[in-house]
Amino acid sequence: METRAGDPGAFAQFDLSRVDSPAFVVDAAKLRANLAVLADIRDRAGVKVLAALKAFSMWRVAPIVGEYLDGVCTSGLWEARLAEACYSGEIATYCAAYKAEDLPEVCRISDHVIFNSPMQIARFRELLDAQGGGFDIGLRLNPLHAEGEVARYDPCAPHSRLGFPVDQLRAEHLEGVTGLHFHTLCEQDFAPLQRTWEALKPRIAPYFGRLKWLNFGGGHHVTRADYQRDELVAFLQAVKAETGCEVYLEPGEAVALDAGILVGTVLDVAWNGMAVAVTDISATCHMPDVIEAPYRPALLGEREPVTGGVIDAPESAVRLGGPSCLAGDVIGDYVMAEPPEPGLRFAFLDQAHYSMVKTTTFNGVPLPSIWLWDSETDSLECVRRFGWETFRDRLS
Repeated sequence: METRAGDPGAFAQFDLSRVDSPAFVVDAAKLRANLAVLADIRDRAGVKVLAALKAFSMWRVAPIVGEYLDGVCTSGLWEARLAEACYSGEIATYCAAYKAEDLPEVCRISDHVIFNSPMQIARFRELLDAQGGGFDIGLRLNPLHAEGEVARYDPCAPHSRLGFPVDQLRAEHLEGVTGLHFHTLCEQDFAPLQRTWEALKPRIAPYFGRLKWLNFGGGHHVTRADYQRDELVAFLQAVKAETGCEVYLEPGEAVALDAGILVGTVLDVAWNGMAVAVTDISATCHMPDVIEAPYRPALLGEREPVTGGVIDAPESAVRLGGPSCLAGDVIGDYVMAEPPEPGLRFAFLDQAHYSMVKTTTFNGVPLPSIWLWDSETDSLECVRRFGWETFRDRLS
């Protein structure tokens, strides 16, 4: 199982007992630092950058996002409503398939309404024309160039449902379309983006003159320390000059990279061939990517016993798992800085993105509270606590 490294940053000095357990804690200072990097890319390249709400939609920090970026991108009506209510700037909405009853509101809210196929656009043409304009229509393409390391996260995997296969694109498919969208990356650096564009460009070059914008989607790990930012800037400048189009990026994870932790508590420890600890953090309820990806989240303050993903000293390791009844609710094996005893607080790194947005109340497991910390001022605010009513009210 892959171990995703996390940068503890200022969280190395954070007192975990200051918050509830379980709890997400987001560092506003780190968030601002990430956004400043994205804004710098935007300004130097002359492009627009939208934050992907699907990855990080903590709307309490929407004003911070609005200080740096050009708007947000959404994945359907409900995210579009959140964008309209809480965020500033442009709103680009893409959905793999729209319902007819949702489209009028999506069109009213959005600056760009992006479709997954020209067939959808044709089927809804009369409805779209009736909305009176005020929004652009876009088409998502599948470049048919796979760069993903995990097939389930690769929109270019065989038989993918995401995006219209570019080898089927014809001029009539772009009637009324002002922009093209593609999103093929996942936590990747510059080279896969460049290769994807080189594969896609010859197929869409004949249409550059009729397009207003190009949207390069998300998956760009721009805020990672080793990302090739200067190369990205030069590339984006060249694309703009060559195509005459406005260019958009839609980072999600990069917005909140290393900006949040998930705090938990050891509830019980037993021995079953190795130490096994039950915690109030659940992989299936609080970090489902641990099971779906799968991956092993980095632990704050973990000792360094791991070589190639293997625990060197299994007798000193503890298996951390959740309180649910799912046998596979296992987070991973760790050598903790302190002996795993009931009551011990711990935290997993880099949990602001794709964890907060995916939490569930399966098995009646409580949701983590949400806290906003500023490592520069040490201010700490409880943004939200969830009662059992959250579980009750989503059932009937």
